[in-house]
Amino acid sequence: MLVSADKNTALVKEIALKAGFSFCGISKAEFLEKDAPRLENWLMEGKHGTMKWMENHFDKRLDPRLLVPGAKSVISLMYNYFPAKQQKEADAPKISKYAYGEDYHKVIKDKLYDLVSHLKLEIGDFDCRVFVDSAPVMERAWAAKSGLGWIGKNSLLINKKAGSFYFLAEIICDLELIPDLPIKNYCGTCTACIDACPTEAILPNAVIDSNKCISYLTIELREEIPAEFKNKMENWAFGCDVCQDVCPWNRFSKHTAEPLFTPKEEFLNQTNKEWAEMDELIFLKLFKNSAVQRTKFKGLKRNIEFLK
Repeated sequence: MLVSADKNTALVKEIALKAGFSFCGISKAEFLEKDAPRLENWLMEGKHGTMKWMENHFDKRLDPRLLVPGAKSVISLMYNYFPAKQQKEADAPKISKYAYGEDYHKVIKDKLYDLVSHLKLEIGDFDCRVFVDSAPVMERAWAAKSGLGWIGKNSLLINKKAGSFYFLAEIICDLELIPDLPIKNYCGTCTACIDACPTEAILPNAVIDSNKCISYLTIELREEIPAEFKNKMENWAFGCDVCQDVCPWNRFSKHTAEPLFTPKEEFLNQTNKEWAEMDELIFLKLFKNSAVQRTKFKGLKRNIEFLK
């Protein structure tokens, strides 16, 4: 049994890398005991803002066996999205780099389905589910548990070799695999992300107050953005990359080789004037198949107006 588990673990990692994933780690599917009190406190303190769905499926968030009965392993994966080109006009409204290309939910999920198909050809049939930021899975906790990196002070997973500009994904399965070991936290005394956060959303112990986070304010919040954040948004119209841009570990970031994450030139070239005059037709053309569609035209327009 041990030989089979060892062989299957090697196959999973080999095939994952061939499928374009940069890193792959394994965890035992079990209750996330250390994360339970952190999640409970975060919710009780209202740090999730209006994201009431975060209160749902509390047990499932902490135990993958409730998502996949009989699950034995959690396969954690990282896919690079760091773009080679960025928006050209410095004072134009800014979009978070993860949304430059096509919507990662579909792109990565398609890759996961292909990966599972290849694994089943090599290993044989097994039961599993795939996840990409769309179900009650604590992806950063699992990635850290599998040794892919550590959770930084900005609450994001940081990989020692490649930084944090990565999408995380998981395969929860009933395969018996050899788990990896977590690594130490290498943030040390650095407070670059805390110091740079324009709205002071980064609290001690890698806690984020969503009520103050620009990503939350521009994407998740459906109401009007509170006036207290006027002139504090640093021109972010969808998401925010400040805590990643200043992180010293992101000096190791390499440009993604994934063509579906390549931004459109017309998006990169948008001037401040063009952003201000954007109508719904232009929005739909610029952000077809993009994660930016999450805000809809009305939401993005609200954000752009707030920046003025």
